[in-house]
Order: sequence, then C-alpha cells, then structure tokens
Amino acid sequence: MSEPNESVPGLKQKKVFKIIVLGDSGVGKTCLTYRFCEGKFLDKSEATIGVDFRERTIRIRNEDIKLQLWDTAGQERFRKSMVQHYYRNVHAVVIVYDVTKPETFHSIANWMQEVESHGLTGAPRVLVGNKCDCGTPESRLATTYAQRLADKHGMPLFETSALLESECDNVESIFMTLAHKLYSKQPLRVLSVEGENKPKLVTLSRQKRSNADSGSCLCS
Repeated sequence: MSEPNESVPGLKQKKVFKIIVLGDSGVGKTCLTYRFCEGKFLDKSEATIGVDFRERTIRIRNEDIKLQLWDTAGQERFRKSMVQHYYRNVHAVVIVYDVTKPETFHSIANWMQEVESHGLTGAPRVLVGNKCDCGTPESRLATTYAQRLADKHGMPLFETSALLESECDNVESIFMTLAHKLYSKQPLRVLSVEGENKPKLVTLSRQKRSNADSGSCLCS
C-alpha cells in the first residue's frame, strides 16, 4: 500500500497531516473517522482488516488543509504486516477506548507503548472515550480515571459518541483541535507544503467533555 500522493505538477500543494487512530477492536474508531469525514453515522460497520483510510479538507486561516485519517485494525493478527507502514510520516495520534468496557481503557498503556516504540514520543496525542450513548452513567468508566491518565501523558480528553447527532460538534472538536495545533505549532514535518518542511512547536490544551445522554449502542 503506497502513501497518498499530493504532488500535482503546476498546482500549489496543500498542507497534509497524517493522523492515526488507535484502540482495541470494536471501540468505534471507524465510526468516529466516518462521522468526522462524512458528517453522519456509519450504520453498517464491519471490523477493519488492515487499514481504513479517509480524508477531509478543512480550512484554517484561509488555507486549505488536508487531514488524512488512518484507522487501523485493533486485532493484532491484522496489524503485524501493516504496522511499519502505518506509522510512517505520522503527525498526530488519536487513542480511542470504549467507556463501557474497562478492558479497552486498560489497553491504552499498550497503545502508548507502541506509539513511543515507533519514535512518536513528541507527536500530539488525544484520548477519546467513545460510546457515551451506551449503558448508564453508573456503568461507564468514570471520567476522573480517564482524566487522570490524560493528565499524566499531557493529552486532551474527549468523551463522545459517534452515533448521537448531539455529539457531532464534539467529534468535530477531536480532529479540529489537532488540526489547529498541527497547523500553527507543529514540530514534525508537513507531508507536503510547496516542497518545504517547516518545523514548529506544538502545545495542546486540555479539554473536558461531559457524557452524552444514554441511548442505544450501535457504533463499533
């Protein structure tokens, strides 16, 4: 699988940022990226095999910016042959867990270790608790636990649902937060910006989001 190519002769190239989305199988990574890129919920979602790639062009300070979202399979047997390619030229990381499944939260340490083992210690990261539409407030992982982990690693925390229309703005905020930080203070290299690499500094602010109202759980 080759990297998407933004080079078009005679045209001004957009800034392109590659954001990878990590997390255990079934936490809703595909539904989150689909919601952000397509603006709606993915009704029929199957387990990702290999890599699911989506992109969306946004506008920041009158400039078009392309976000490439790489959603990888959460199951190890599907990841082994793709890992090296998946982590190539990454600018930012989104780590997702299911608020109704504590084991997916406990897996975050493993995902963090994988990120750091591929040299992305300084890459901006965001922690996302998905499926706030599922279960009851009492059955969901307490926000305080997630916030404590997010604070430890200097990550913003978002709690959201890819399913609920009321959470659209929250899903948008996850990726737009990274986009603005990467655009203005990004320390890693831009994939393409008129053939130049411009190192910058990044600082992410912390954001807290409240749980959504409970509802049916369809996202995967």
